[in-house]
Amino acid sequence: MTVTGAARAADPVRGTLDKAADENFPVAPFFLPRAWRTDLMAVYGFARLVDDIGDGDLAPGGADARLLGVPPEHAGDRLTLLDAFEADLHRVFDPHDRAPRHPLLRRLLPTVRRCTLTPGPFLALIAANRQDQLVRRYETHDDLLAYCELSANPVGRLVLAVTGTATPERIRRSDAICTALQIVEHLQDVAEDLARDRIYLPAEDMKRFDVQEADLAAASAGAPVRALIAHEAQRARDLLNEGAPLVGSVHGRLRLLLAGFVAGGRAAVRAIAAADYDVLPGPPKPGKVQLLREAGATLRGER
Repeated sequence: MTVTGAARAADPVRGTLDKAADENFPVAPFFLPRAWRTDLMAVYGFARLVDDIGDGDLAPGGADARLLGVPPEHAGDRLTLLDAFEADLHRVFDPHDRAPRHPLLRRLLPTVRRCTLTPGPFLALIAANRQDQLVRRYETHDDLLAYCELSANPVGRLVLAVTGTATPERIRRSDAICTALQIVEHLQDVAEDLARDRIYLPAEDMKRFDVQEADLAAASAGAPVRALIAHEAQRARDLLNEGAPLVGSVHGRLRLLLAGFVAGGRAAVRAIAAADYDVLPGPPKPGKVQLLREAGATLRGER
């Protein structure tokens, strides 16, 4: 067991929350009011843990399974863990039920009450991870967008709910940004996802660019794969541009936060382009300088 693995096993909550530093976008930056940071980290803890369950990336030793009351013999069964996690989530929203088992859900409880959050976005994130256990290929771009409705868009809606700024138009813009961020993450993680027997590149697009699944297992991308990745990256860029007016619709520190979301996606797309769309050796990541440049451009309303 690595030192990091040992630390996560000893404190799975801290190990889960610490992953915020690796995201493409700021989760709860220092400039936000403390109450917002607390609530956003509580939401992030839920979203990160449900993804870790779905990906099999839980802390070593089965600590999360024990916290959820899953017997040791089922600790590796992701669908069983997701069912247990959903049952624990219902305890957050039922005032007559006992306290949630998992400490990350106990952290979420005051946020739900303070911000009057509803179960829908949380249940959608669980549904997305159930889908990951059953659906490993997507035929069309629309199929992938429907998956992003479950896996990504609820996060943005929760951010708007936590900050008390949700309107139908802002939700629409937020959905575009979150879908774009999900697509970008899929592009960065093509090799990692393939190792899990998952492909988030639409089959119709792979056929259009004459890309076979075996091509995605290569050490470096050939011209057809690069063309495919460039096509999908442009789609993500267009969605980010569609969602970017959300930033100008709010004020103060929330504007900085939302600009960070858009900038993180744009910087990641630029990093992919700078790698000549060869994502197979590993995920292209933007540097801090590029992130700051993109944040400034986003705040100024530039594309």
